[in-house]
Amino acid sequence: MSILSILDRENTVAPPGYSRWLIPPAALAVHLCIGQAYATSVYKTSLVKHFDASLTSVGVVFSIAIVMLGLSAAIGGTWVERSGPRKAMFVSACFWAAGFLVGALGIGTGQLWLLYLGYGVIGGIGLGIGYISPVSTLIKWFPDRPGLATGLAIMGFGGGALVASPLSRQLLGLYDSGYNPNDSKSLADGGSLVALFVTLGIGYFLIMMFGVFNIRVPAEGWKPDGFDPSTVKQKALVTTASVSAANAIKTPQFWCLWVVLLCNVTAGIGILEQASPMIQDFFRGADGKSTVAVAAAAGFVGLLSIFNMAGRFAWSTTSDIIGRKPIYAIYLGVGIIAYFLLATIGHNSTAVFVLLAAVILSFYGGGFATVPAYLRDLFGTYQVGAIHGRLLTAWSVAGVAGPLIVNGFLDREGKPGTLTADAYRPALFTMVGVLAVGFVANLLIRPVAAKFHEKSGSTVEAAQ
Repeated sequence: MSILSILDRENTVAPPGYSRWLIPPAALAVHLCIGQAYATSVYKTSLVKHFDASLTSVGVVFSIAIVMLGLSAAIGGTWVERSGPRKAMFVSACFWAAGFLVGALGIGTGQLWLLYLGYGVIGGIGLGIGYISPVSTLIKWFPDRPGLATGLAIMGFGGGALVASPLSRQLLGLYDSGYNPNDSKSLADGGSLVALFVTLGIGYFLIMMFGVFNIRVPAEGWKPDGFDPSTVKQKALVTTASVSAANAIKTPQFWCLWVVLLCNVTAGIGILEQASPMIQDFFRGADGKSTVAVAAAAGFVGLLSIFNMAGRFAWSTTSDIIGRKPIYAIYLGVGIIAYFLLATIGHNSTAVFVLLAAVILSFYGGGFATVPAYLRDLFGTYQVGAIHGRLLTAWSVAGVAGPLIVNGFLDREGKPGTLTADAYRPALFTMVGVLAVGFVANLLIRPVAAKFHEKSGSTVEAAQ
């Protein structure tokens, strides 16, 4: 027997008495690591200086990674379902770590294309496979509370930056004596950036191995104590049937939900990508100076990360109580109101501005964490991971569309550092329209027609 056979699905079946509460920490180990993607701004300016490139040229690295996340999740989703979570998480760890090491080579040799290839393409594949690898397993372990289960894991992706940002600053300070981790304007040299990427690559690989070797799939026929599967039939939109990934993309429900996710993510990224300069610009006086200091703006970004992370758990858990369709009506409907208020009165008070932005980011995170449970309700557990992978292509599109919408309007209004709240209004009102489209798409979602269901008995193997 090959040593790698330990990764096979049949060797990951949980023994009798195995606690399902050990599964979320295993998934969290992977999501916390790949959530580092949200912390790239920490060393972005240092990379610009090192490569003598533009912000756009370096920022493309993040865009490539998000695009590859969606593509790899869509293409590899069926393989993840077939191979099981342990093998998928191991492959994710290998790609994610290799992405950092190839990126380090690019930094060390001054070859920006290697950073694109490493962190962008290779690391992006690790992102996509890692993001979806535990989802199907979590839903099968928690058929009674799928929103809570996926929220616990995907919360880690939103919170990864909370760990990675300060960690990266401290490591850069350790490797470069001239770098001040407490000064947002301080720049690290190339050698320290190489050391950082190598350290993160190795460190994340080891942490992800904890998840790899602790993940288990439930035995055939297992169900939680006291859980009656027949109660699922009593809930609107929740099916007890199964739909394959191939059939799911033929349904109007899949594409309505694709639009819902696209709109929710586009609106959230609109604030997340521009958060620090945005709060400074909103409170810029006639003299051109902002009343919000750089340090305060950095704190604002950290606060948004907390709401992004907390929303993933709190709103997704709430969806187990009120249902998936109603919770998305809240994300999109209240989001419309929040964006409108941000555009019209957000400049009057920093407290109001921060509150509205925090609510929007909590919905952004909640939308990510709730969507796997929404898919499970509509399509069953048969190939929910593969369906989730295909749906994440909406994230890839939104990762490009959101920043393009905001930056496109801002580029027409003036130069960075001179903008005011007025410059943001066209973009914010556009986001109101985007969310309205998503709201309508959510209203159109109905139960999946029986013609798309798998025949009884054909899903036994995949459901294990």
